[in-house]
Parts: sequence; C-alpha cells; structure tokens
Amino acid sequence: MDFPLEIDAPTAAQSLREGALLLDVREADELAICHIEGGRHIPMRQIPENLAVLPRDRPLLVLCHHGGRSMMVTRFLRANGFGQACNVAGGIDAWAVSVDPALPRY
Repeated sequence: MDFPLEIDAPTAAQSLREGALLLDVREADELAICHIEGGRHIPMRQIPENLAVLPRDRPLLVLCHHGGRSMMVTRFLRANGFGQACNVAGGIDAWAVSVDPALPRY
C-alpha cells in the first residue's frame, strides 16, 4: 500500500492517535508561539544531519506553518528512504482551524 504524500489536519490527528510521529520543522521562535504536544521538533535546516534519529518503521507527519517547508522536507525524507513521510497540508495553521481551535494562530 502506498502511503499518501500529503494528508489533511484531521486525518493527521487521527494518524497521530494511531502511533504516527509528528515532526515539526518550524523554527524555535515559531514553536514558542504554539505547538502540538508529543511532536518532535527538528528545524528544517537540521533535518539532513538528523536522519539517523528518525524512525523508518512508522508514519512521519511533517508539519510547518502552512505546509510549504514541510512538503519540501517530506520530499527530501522520501528520497532518503522514509516511505511513510507525509506532509500535513496547511500546517499548524490548518491544525488550529480544524483540529484544535485553542492553538494560537500567527
């Protein structure tokens, strides 16, 4: 079964409850504004040097502010053997709108 390249925020939330890892690739100052509990933070520019610490045996839900950076990271991860890397469409902004309205938006 092919794992989708991108999923919406509600589907990502369900996947997170089922054991996926949320990979937040935003910068530290963005993370200070809002974040999703249980996620792993590795800024986009540090992904290449951290490939060894990422699991290859479970879905990786890649998240940024609106989905652009996370899509680039998702494609990079897929090219490097992470077949279950998946972009969260709309990023944390979409998550705040459709999953957790208590999250601050910026």
